[in-house]
Amino acid sequence: MRLLLLTGKGGVGKTTVAAATAVHAARCGVKTLVASTDAAHSLGDALAAPVGSTPTEVADGLFAQQVDARARGEQSWREVQEYLIGVLDALGVDPVAAEELTVLPGAEEVLALLEVRDQVRGGPWDLVVLDCAPTAETLRLLALPEALSRYLDRMLPVERRVLRALSAGRGAGTAGRTARRGGVPVPRDSVVEAAERLHAELNGVREVLTDTATSVRLVLTPETVVVAEARRTWTSLALHGYRVDGVVANRVIPAQGEDAWRSGWAAAQAVRLAEVGSSFAPVPVLTVPYAAAEPVGAAALADLGETLYGPAGAASARALLAEPTGEAPLRVERSGPEFVLVLDLPLARREDLELGRRGDDLLVGVGSARRVIALPSALRRCRVVGAHLRDGRLRVRFEPDPELWRPL
Repeated sequence: MRLLLLTGKGGVGKTTVAAATAVHAARCGVKTLVASTDAAHSLGDALAAPVGSTPTEVADGLFAQQVDARARGEQSWREVQEYLIGVLDALGVDPVAAEELTVLPGAEEVLALLEVRDQVRGGPWDLVVLDCAPTAETLRLLALPEALSRYLDRMLPVERRVLRALSAGRGAGTAGRTARRGGVPVPRDSVVEAAERLHAELNGVREVLTDTATSVRLVLTPETVVVAEARRTWTSLALHGYRVDGVVANRVIPAQGEDAWRSGWAAAQAVRLAEVGSSFAPVPVLTVPYAAAEPVGAAALADLGETLYGPAGAASARALLAEPTGEAPLRVERSGPEFVLVLDLPLARREDLELGRRGDDLLVGVGSARRVIALPSALRRCRVVGAHLRDGRLRVRFEPDPELWRPL
């Protein structure tokens, strides 16, 4: 099952490209779902068909969905939240402030991703095309599952130890309600179980998003500001472990004609397109000429799809379903007695890079983007002995710590 995410700066036509990709896939005989997590709700406008919160068939072999899963998963977090509110109440925090402090960050976005995960894992689709929000929101969205999962991973072992330590002191009268110790509530088994369920769901989302059959496609227009943002987005996506398998340059003005205004725009776009080609190499760049009319509805989108991917047929279907090639964005290699953690960071500059270690985590920052990478077991028993960034690839060298490694 192939998952393809499309994103780009607001206004570049990513929803139109996502819809055209899905229509083209369906016409190639691929059972396709096109879904949107963009709050702008413009997918139905592009398809010229009603799109609701559940998959609806809008053409032969093509289903569409506006993901709206706000209620999904709230029960898992609500039980944990009630416990945390009780802790803050015991510490004298105002109940209204406690409620605000315990709201799950990015809850709506995460719940939307849970719906996407279920469609990928359990749906009857060969291809899911996800129309994401504009790039800034998408980067935050794609970073959330790992960040929240890490938070719960840190919290859960403590909860388990508290429960074990206090289990002997619990009487039968505490069953089914939260016990207290020193005025502070002790979490019930159900609280820990709820947190564990949410943790497992977040891990499931992350597994789907970083699967080898998942990739991101960037949509841009050949303009200076848009190209600059797309370059930064590529770096940030790679930092968080996501593969970019293509770039779509949309609304390219044809160079033909003697109109001075159009010729000027075409010349300026040609410079930007050359920059896109060199910046994103070896990632393929597809171009879409500026259409004479707005591509709305299945027929117009089908024409746009053929412009992008060629004639509908088996060859085009195979290309759409083909998994992205190349190595994983994050990997560990062996180099003699050392381990090397390799992280692809295309277009990153050394002066924008921040690197540090905190316990079992490696902290990596590029510009305003940050990621905390949980180190594999082997690297936790190693010392960092060097790092360098070269040709868009960060290599961090680890040497086994003799105090933590047993000699063979």
